[in-house]
Parts: sequence; structure tokens; C-alpha cells
Amino acid sequence: MALALAGVLGVLGLLHVYWAITGVSGRSVALPEVDGEPVFVPSRASSALVAAGLLFAAWVAAAVDGALAAPLSKTALRLLCTILGAAFLARAVGEFRLLGFFKRVKGTPFARWDTLLFSPLSLAIALAFFALAAR
Repeated sequence: MALALAGVLGVLGLLHVYWAITGVSGRSVALPEVDGEPVFVPSRASSALVAAGLLFAAWVAAAVDGALAAPLSKTALRLLCTILGAAFLARAVGEFRLLGFFKRVKGTPFARWDTLLFSPLSLAIALAFFALAAR
């Protein structure tokens, strides 16, 4: 499970690296919108920051399984898994307006993708991190 989680997070991280290099279109289904306009268009720097976070999470998942070396104790890695699980759970729940399972803005391309893929994937990642923390 840890290596599958690391793989998913690695792919997501590389997607954000791509966006950091090329920029994200204002018409991307990855951006929440209100009245047909994106709520924000992330800068290349913010895309790079998200990429770094996702790649760090991938490293934690692989390290807790022993697939990668880590200068951290198993206890520290489990704590990181718990923190990352909480972060992805928060993403899945959302902020109650634009994203997450309890969003109020619906009917946009992002809202549909968020309901079908982004939030369930965030929940699955959260549960996987919690499972790794409990091992």
C-alpha cells in the first residue's frame, strides 16, 4: 500500500511540476470557479510549492515502508503520516464553499471533477496515510 500511495503522490507531484513550468490555464477543470470565472489562477511558484509538498508526501510513504532511506525514526515517520493524513482529510472535507464533499458551489466543471475524483482521491490518500501511521 505504501508504494502505491507513493506512486500516486509522485504522479500528482509531477503534474504540479509540469504546471509550475508551463502555468495553469484559467480554464482548467483543476481550478474552482464562480460565475464561469476561476476563483484564482495559481502562480508558478505556488504550483511548485504544492509539487514539493506532494513529492515530500510520496517520500514519506516510501520511507515508512522502508523502500527509501530516511534520517527519521519510525515514530517520526508515523507522526508525519498522521499529519499528512489529516491534511488530505481536510482537503476531502473541504472548506464548505468551493471544494470538498460539502461544497455549496455545484454545477461547474471543477465541482463535478471534485465530486467524482479529487475529493474521493484525497479521502483515499488520507485513509492510506492513517493506515500507515497505525502499522
